[in-house]
Amino acid sequence: MRLRQVALVAADLDAVSADITAILGLGEAYADPGVGKYGLRNQVWPIGDTFLEVVSPMREGTTAGRLISKRHGDGGYMAIFQTEDIAAARARVVAQGVRIVDRIDRNGASFTHLHPKDVPGAIVSIDAMVPPERWEWGGPDWRRNVRDDVSTTIKGAEVRCQDPDWVSGRWAAVLGHAREPFGWGWRIAVDGGELRFVATDDRPKGLVAFDLAVRRPEVVLDRAKARGRLSPTGRLMLCGIEVRLTVDDLSPPLGTSALRRENNGNADPMRI
Repeated sequence: MRLRQVALVAADLDAVSADITAILGLGEAYADPGVGKYGLRNQVWPIGDTFLEVVSPMREGTTAGRLISKRHGDGGYMAIFQTEDIAAARARVVAQGVRIVDRIDRNGASFTHLHPKDVPGAIVSIDAMVPPERWEWGGPDWRRNVRDDVSTTIKGAEVRCQDPDWVSGRWAAVLGHAREPFGWGWRIAVDGGELRFVATDDRPKGLVAFDLAVRRPEVVLDRAKARGRLSPTGRLMLCGIEVRLTVDDLSPPLGTSALRRENNGNADPMRI
């Protein structure tokens, strides 16, 4: 299992998209027409070969809209995992008594959306792609949109819940990965990163943070401060959740950098 995409939910998609693009230095986003059947519109950005999505309701009565109302604001929405064996993953889900609320198998792209009451904390989706490097939800030409001078990959996520022991055990059983104690909660290692489950307090529950590898955190934080997206304690907050920054200055570029194209390689793109 690999955490391939994190989805957030926003009341104002355009405003959140502007913050994400400017602060995280991302390239062009893809609008997936497939989310229209859920009453949503979205934007999906590649970050290396992982993806960040923001969805926004277009009509009344959507799951996303109810979540915004319940939380009184934006927040986390989905955690989308990729597996090489979708049949085994689905069999494991059924064996755990988890309800599947939607699924698709179409031209080498598969998804399996799980009921959030059976796997609390976020809408979990288990997906598969043929070939594996493909990502249908990022669009057919997602590699052209990779801009990796600033942000390089999504490394993990954090769920806040009333019972981290039970919730982490549920996720571990569904994903087929072991869990281990972690501070005041639990941790599940997945391919390329980790999931953390911590106890709630008076703050909202659910998907409350994701981990992002960046080349120079100080530049990202300066951009966030300029746009008013730092908390009083200096945390980067986007779309109602925290973005935890880790340093990645060693990974080679995955795609063509828009900043390098704009500057012909003659300037430090991080200082623009």
